[in-house]
Order: sequence, then structure tokens, then C-alpha cells
Amino acid sequence: MNDSSLGFLHFLNNSDGIARAVLCMMLFASIGTWYLIVVKGFVTRRMTRRSRDFLAVFWDAPNLEAVAARLRERGANEPFAHLVHHGFTAIEQCHRRGMPGRGEASALINAGSADDLLTRALKRAIDEDRQRLEFGQTFLATVASATPFVGLFGTVWGIYHALLAIGASGQGTLDKVAGPVGEALIMTAIGLAVAIPAAVAYNAFARANRNILAQLNAFAYDVFAFLATGVKTSPMRNDARATSENVIAMARTQTPGSGVLMSSSH
Repeated sequence: MNDSSLGFLHFLNNSDGIARAVLCMMLFASIGTWYLIVVKGFVTRRMTRRSRDFLAVFWDAPNLEAVAARLRERGANEPFAHLVHHGFTAIEQCHRRGMPGRGEASALINAGSADDLLTRALKRAIDEDRQRLEFGQTFLATVASATPFVGLFGTVWGIYHALLAIGASGQGTLDKVAGPVGEALIMTAIGLAVAIPAAVAYNAFARANRNILAQLNAFAYDVFAFLATGVKTSPMRNDARATSENVIAMARTQTPGSGVLMSSSH
């Protein structure tokens, strides 16, 4: 065997079905990892920018009616606006529950006081946003933890076949063993090359998600205080109803994946 012929292509040409299956698995894992890195990175950056803009509008608004107008204009396409939209939807449910002849007071979704209904709506919004933020995290964690061992398995399998071939040829000197064994070690290197970006991406996205959810939980207390006061004094029920109907109608007319967060008013 000529040393110049050794390398990854030589290893690939002489590998069996199991070794090639291992390579295909790591190729799939690598493509999925980089897809999630690009997509989640873009979505997270856009969501952060939109959230910052909405919070600026929210805290600069003279009243909740101005916030409702902003939602009617832009929709609830990021977590903080989505949270406020759920709050407006809860107010609309309270309004419908209080209207005679609606027959909705006995439904479980309407059980409890107005404050209980608002609390459940805000919690439901946070849970929905948590699910969206954690999209792809399980895949990244699996790739980061499993691919080094998959690569190691490929290396062991490659060394086993290399040693069998060397034993069959009857040439067991170091210069004959080092080449095939070195080729097999490429599988371990590929496994690490796939796992490291997945581990880094998982940690980065997990930290970003924790920060967003912590801010969202803190913001939920402020939203509850503002909207609970609105429920008691009823100065904005008309705006709440218009906002809920408008945003839900917008969500229904959007195609899937358009970025509008759908929220059921139950």
C-alpha cells in the first residue's frame, strides 16, 4: 500500500456499510445543527429587536388604549406583545362572561374571578413562548452529547477492519499499521467537529432563552397590575375587544410561518 494513497477518500472507498451509515448520521447531525444555528440566530435577533421596540412603545404610551392601538397596527409578533394580547383576550372573556345570554359562565376556561382568569391567560402566554423559544434545543443537546460517541464507534469499527486487513496481508509492521489506524481516527475527529458547534449553540441559545423568559416573567407582573385595574374599572373593554378580534383575525388570514403568533381566545 502506498502511503500517498492513504487519507479520508481511501478510508471512505474501503469502508463498509456500517462506517458509511455512521458518516451519514454525522452529516445529517451537522446539517441540522448549522440549520438551527442560522435560523434560531436570525429569529432570536429579530425577536430581540422587536421586543425592545414594543417595550419602548409600551412604557412610553400614555394609557393602555395606546398600547391596544399599537397591537391593532403591528400585531403580536414577539413574546412581550403576545403577553399583552393574551391579557386583552382575558379581559374580553371577562366581558363576555358578564353579558346575559352568552352561556359561557359554566365553562372551565371562565371559572374563577377576573384576576384568576387574567393570571391563567398570562401564564398560558409565557408557556407558549417558552415552547417557541425552546424549538430545536433538544436536537442540539442530543447532537452535542451523542456525536462524539458515534464518531468513536466509527473509529473502533474502522480500526477493527483495518487490523483484519493487515492480519490477512501478513504485514504487521508499524508503517503498515499506522496508516489504516490513522484513517479510522478521522471518524472521531468528525464526531468532535459536529458536537462542538452544537454544544456551543445550545449553551448560547439556552442563556438567551433564560434571559428572555426572566424579563417576560417580570413584565407579566406589570401587565397584570395594569390590566387587573382595567378589569375592575372597565375603562378599556371596548379597546380590549377590538384588539382581540383584530389580532385574531390577522392571525387567521396569515399563512403558516408568517411570524404572527396565534393565540386562542377560547
